[in-house]
Amino acid sequence: MEQQQAQCDIGFIGLGVMGKSLTLNLADNGYRIAAFDLDPAKVAAAQAQDQAETDGAAPRVFGCTAFAEVLAKLPTPRILILSVPAGAPVDNVCEQLIDAGIQADDIVVDTGNSLWTDTVRREQAYRGKFQFFSTAVSGGEEGARFGPSLMPSGDPQAWTRIESIWQAIAAKVDPLTGKPIERKEPGNPVKEGEPCAIYIGPNGAGHYVKMVHNGIEYADMQLICEAYHLMRQGLGMAPVEISAVFRRWNRGVLDSYLMEISAEVLESWDGLSDRPLVEVILDKAGQKGTGLWTAVSSLELGAPAPTIAQAVYARALSGLKEERVAASEVLSAPKPLELSEADKIQMVDLLHDALYCAKICAYAQGFQLMATAAKEHGWQLDFAGIAKIWRAGCIIRAVFLQSIAEAYKRNEQLPNLLVDPVFAHKIDRHQANWRMAIAHATVMGIPCGALSSALAYYDSYRTATLPANLLQAQRDYFGAHGFERNDVPTGKRFHVQWGDVNRPMVMID
Repeated sequence: MEQQQAQCDIGFIGLGVMGKSLTLNLADNGYRIAAFDLDPAKVAAAQAQDQAETDGAAPRVFGCTAFAEVLAKLPTPRILILSVPAGAPVDNVCEQLIDAGIQADDIVVDTGNSLWTDTVRREQAYRGKFQFFSTAVSGGEEGARFGPSLMPSGDPQAWTRIESIWQAIAAKVDPLTGKPIERKEPGNPVKEGEPCAIYIGPNGAGHYVKMVHNGIEYADMQLICEAYHLMRQGLGMAPVEISAVFRRWNRGVLDSYLMEISAEVLESWDGLSDRPLVEVILDKAGQKGTGLWTAVSSLELGAPAPTIAQAVYARALSGLKEERVAASEVLSAPKPLELSEADKIQMVDLLHDALYCAKICAYAQGFQLMATAAKEHGWQLDFAGIAKIWRAGCIIRAVFLQSIAEAYKRNEQLPNLLVDPVFAHKIDRHQANWRMAIAHATVMGIPCGALSSALAYYDSYRTATLPANLLQAQRDYFGAHGFERNDVPTGKRFHVQWGDVNRPMVMID
């Protein structure tokens, strides 16, 4: 009876902004969708858009009013995709699917922004009841509709069943140029090119990689914002002038989606106030947690990601709006610099190089964090492949990622992007301007925490001897924690009796 009722290919649960877009993307690629949402209006909206986009042709999206109806419309073994808020809603849906009669060989794919550890837990909890699989999705509403970047992880056998689906709906990249193949209209999906979807690894790996993607996104956005702030407050440039600079930068090595949209934002006008729109937007930034998760993971693993963490702190500081306004009346600022037009032109050039170098460091931190996590959890991550699937569809898509993919092709065991010969040469070429830009910002009193943290990361990573020797002596002095010596084999620890004038030293292990 179940097979006779089947009229769809895929079940889709959750028709919010991302869910509806993914549903219509699947439909464009020839799949019939059994769709359900707790809000019937969202199901109706998806069906109406499907009919509008196909001029009333045969339906591709079939509305359902219960989980059992979704299951009945699908051939077995079934494939169901979830696009519901992370956390308890995912588990609630899974439990209701069990009650509705889901089978052990059915696949349930979570496409939400779930914490990766929740994904690991769910795979274990639902084993034997159904196959829980995860796919992190990046690209926002437009990416989901016309081609996202997909980071699937879970049982390899489950991947073989959904691989063709994901590669069909994913963003595509021209294999010769490494640039996205654009699609912004319904129907006629892109069939050629390299799909931005590869198998990441066991359950949890995909959501971890997406989490780091979002951490890099935080850093990239903050770096662009600091460049804007320096030009706006330090150089007195109007938003439309800064937009023109960003558009020029976007034709070179800084070519990226975030640079493109930043330029568009800065040239947008607010009709209500007759002012640049950016200047009537309150300077309080929110966050959904993935940047925070990335910073926390970097601390837990001891994999330094200071630029990502600084981007999270910058958002937190922006939230202290009332305190900042009050502090601005109390705390003094340096006197403004008198800059000529030639000085301003030079400063813009310095900022370009500073942004580029800091961007390299932010990506280096993210990839090093993924490498550390891979060692910790036994994942075999393909870093060249990850860089490739981020070239289109996702928020951090950029021409820059082609260079990262090439770096990991040259050396699969590359410990850090900074030591890749190509990137090392690029920073060597631009670092003087990077340092000068930060120096000017500091003198002007313009905060540039992300740009500065990236430079500190670079300088720390390239320094053979750091002051941690004094730090270790301090720890041994007040806590008898011991230390290693640099003139004996590693692994042997010593302690000094610091209060004794003769300072006798003892080996403690």
